[in-house]
Amino acid sequence: MSRFAIAKYAQMLLTFLNFFLFQTPELEMDQTEPVVESDNLLSVLMDSGYLSIAIVLILLVLFIVGLYIFVERYTTIKAAGREDQGFMDRIRMEISSGNMANARALCTTTDSPVARMVDKGLQRIGRPLRDIDAAVENVGNLEIFRLEKGLSTLASIAGAAPMIGFFGTVTGMISAFYEMSTADNITPDVLAGGIYSALLTTAAGLFIGILAFVGYNLLVASVDRVVYKIERTTTEFMDLLQEPG
Repeated sequence: MSRFAIAKYAQMLLTFLNFFLFQTPELEMDQTEPVVESDNLLSVLMDSGYLSIAIVLILLVLFIVGLYIFVERYTTIKAAGREDQGFMDRIRMEISSGNMANARALCTTTDSPVARMVDKGLQRIGRPLRDIDAAVENVGNLEIFRLEKGLSTLASIAGAAPMIGFFGTVTGMISAFYEMSTADNITPDVLAGGIYSALLTTAAGLFIGILAFVGYNLLVASVDRVVYKIERTTTEFMDLLQEPG
């Protein structure tokens, strides 16, 4: 991952935290009335209890982990799917002229799943085509496994974040009803803390879950495109080996 990409997404994270946690919105009720300032979300969170704080911190960790996985996997998959139009043409030319060493050198200097698969096939030249195909396919499976690394974690975050947020909703409502049952005089202030906590954790959990779900599906679609290129190149390479010399 480039330093520019890391700095870009770190700035996005800081902007998000600053907007939702530290900004204090102002509400103008009327031109003749004074401006009423509402509490920011950070102060609401601090007043909602230790359990709600713990839940929001867990969600924040999930957000950071999910964002890191998405950015790191996106850049990796994008680099893996970058196609050199002239790579297979040069491989074909070297194989046709019998320069296997030059063909392997070209694969070694090209950092891509396709190049590593072709290199493995070149190492098996002279063996039956079935063995070459199996060796190339095994390397392809390893490359796909590397591309999918971390996607299961992102999928887990997409499912777990809303559930953790709903757990905060339940605990917040329990707190609100407990305060209501023990209060001598029931006022909106008595219920406010628990309701704030419930709404805050629910919103945070859904927000993180939606982002993780969308990010996961985008990465899966990107991996599928790379897999298609890998399969196409494998077929092209095996056809090349079967061409009459």
